[in-house]
Amino acid sequence: MAKDTTGRLHVTVKSGGKRKLSSKLWLERQLNDPYVAKAKAMGYRSRAAFKLLEIDDKYRLLKPGMTVVDLGAAPGGWSQIAARRTAAADGKGKGKGKVVAIDLLEMGEIPGVTFAQLDFLDHDAPEKLIAMMGGRADFVMSDMAANTTGHRKTDQLRIIGLVETAAHFAGEVLNPGGTFLAKVFQSGADAELVGQLKRDFTSVRHVKPSASRQDSSERYVLATGFRGQQPSLRGP
Repeated sequence: MAKDTTGRLHVTVKSGGKRKLSSKLWLERQLNDPYVAKAKAMGYRSRAAFKLLEIDDKYRLLKPGMTVVDLGAAPGGWSQIAARRTAAADGKGKGKGKVVAIDLLEMGEIPGVTFAQLDFLDHDAPEKLIAMMGGRADFVMSDMAANTTGHRKTDQLRIIGLVETAAHFAGEVLNPGGTFLAKVFQSGADAELVGQLKRDFTSVRHVKPSASRQDSSERYVLATGFRGQQPSLRGP
C-alpha cells in the first residue's frame, strides 16, 4: 500500500493469474473509492446514492407525498433515497409518497419501492409502468446507460437515444411542474435533446455532482417545471 495525493492509503491489486488488466483497474478503483466505502457503511445499495443526494440537497427536488419513477434502478441506490425523501418508505396517510422502479436486472426489495424487472425499451414497458404508478408522476429519474460498443460516436448516439426515450415517457406521465433527471455524457450529441427539454420545461441545466468520478464524462441533465398538458395516460 502507498498513500495517494490526499494522504489516504492506496490499495494496489496484484496482477497475475486470469485477472485481466481492465478487471484489475476496476477493482483498484472500487477499493480506493471513498464513496464506495461510505455507501457500504451507510447501508446504501451503491455509490450512486450520493449523486442523487447531492443533487437533491442543492435543488430540493424530492418532497413527501411525491410519486417518483426510477428508470434503470438496480441495484437501488437512487430508489432508496427517493423512498426516504418522499416518505414512501415509512410515511403514513396523506404524506406518503410512491416510488416505482424498473431495471433489466433483478433488484432486492427496498421498503416503499414497487419494482418490476423490465426492459424499458420493450414496447409494452411504458404501459406496465403507468399501471404500477396508478396515476401521474411528479419526478422521472434515469441513471440508465446503454451498453457500449467501443465506437465513440455509436455509443454517444445510443446513450442519447435512451435518454430521449426516457424524456418522451416523462412528457407523457409528469404532472405540471414535474421534474426529469437523467444521466448523459458530455458531448455535442445532446443538443437536440436539450432543445426539446427547454420547450417542455421552464429550466434545463447540466449538473455534475462531486460523487461522479472526475475522470468520467458522466453528467446529468436536470429539467424542472414541466409545462405539459394533461393527455390521457396511454389510454385507447
